[in-house]
Amino acid sequence: MLELLEKFTAGFGPAGEEMIITELIKDEITGYCDEIKTDKLGNLIAYKKGKGNKKIMLAAHMDEIGIMITHIDEEGFLRFTPIGGVNPRILRHQKMVFADGTLGTIGVEKLDDIKDLKLEKLFLDIGQDSKDKVEKQISIGDTAVYQKNYYHTGDRIIANSLDDRAGCALLAGLLQEIKEPAHDLYFVFTSQEEVGTRGATTAAFGISPDLALAVDVTDTGDTPEARTMDVKLGAGAAIKIMDRGSISHPGIRKTLEELAQKNDISYQHEVLEFGATDARAIQLSKEGVPSGTLSIPCRYIHSPAEMIDVNDYKSCAQLLERFVTSELLDEI
Repeated sequence: MLELLEKFTAGFGPAGEEMIITELIKDEITGYCDEIKTDKLGNLIAYKKGKGNKKIMLAAHMDEIGIMITHIDEEGFLRFTPIGGVNPRILRHQKMVFADGTLGTIGVEKLDDIKDLKLEKLFLDIGQDSKDKVEKQISIGDTAVYQKNYYHTGDRIIANSLDDRAGCALLAGLLQEIKEPAHDLYFVFTSQEEVGTRGATTAAFGISPDLALAVDVTDTGDTPEARTMDVKLGAGAAIKIMDRGSISHPGIRKTLEELAQKNDISYQHEVLEFGATDARAIQLSKEGVPSGTLSIPCRYIHSPAEMIDVNDYKSCAQLLERFVTSELLDEI
């Protein structure tokens, strides 16, 4: 599972341009499912036949935040617009990489007050001194993401794009291991979550699942003077109750809680006062889909150095496996 995580975090894939990470995931899951396809919006969907008659959708998004080039000036500096939730305070002086490996540094214009720092004050410098030279490498509309990095230190992993390659690795690992799911499973590696859960919207419409579980990261409240939140690293899998986009179906939440208790899996409850997951879109598909979210606690989300705890990650993997093989799903 951790080998998959390292491989997936290295894959380039900002929202709307998930082709590279799609192929990385596809290489790992081919041969472990009954059917695999990429739909018109770029979702990678793997179907695994089960014993029951329900359709269960499991969703983790492939895309990551990034930037898109909007202008190249005569001196070779590039302006850009964000793809997803990019914070200018985090972007400043970070290294960004394009799909072809071209590397650049985020620079900032002179500021009289750090409070004036906005995205329009930033530019990308790829080390060329003219527009002509830059245009031999970069075009308007090209995209870049944080430079790739992965560190495993003790019980913690620090990496870019754990949001949500961590969820993708959980789904891929489960697909490789599971033999007899309780019901038909649709493993959906979704596109364009970071710009409005777009892939989950179309995938859910096409699959028309009976119930769904999103697997994503969530914020924590355990760092100095953090926003108050009852989730922390090392306390286990986070079972979502509510976020800004969805209220978890009580049957799914109760099932996850019962399975965690019965199998001695560490877990905690999550109420997120901001943000959302693919569950937001799935639950509103067609006449409605009972949906919930299993969350991986993560510090420093949408930065190039996100952090998760290996034990939390293992708890999420164990709980996810128990969920898809449980006869309790018949009651939801």
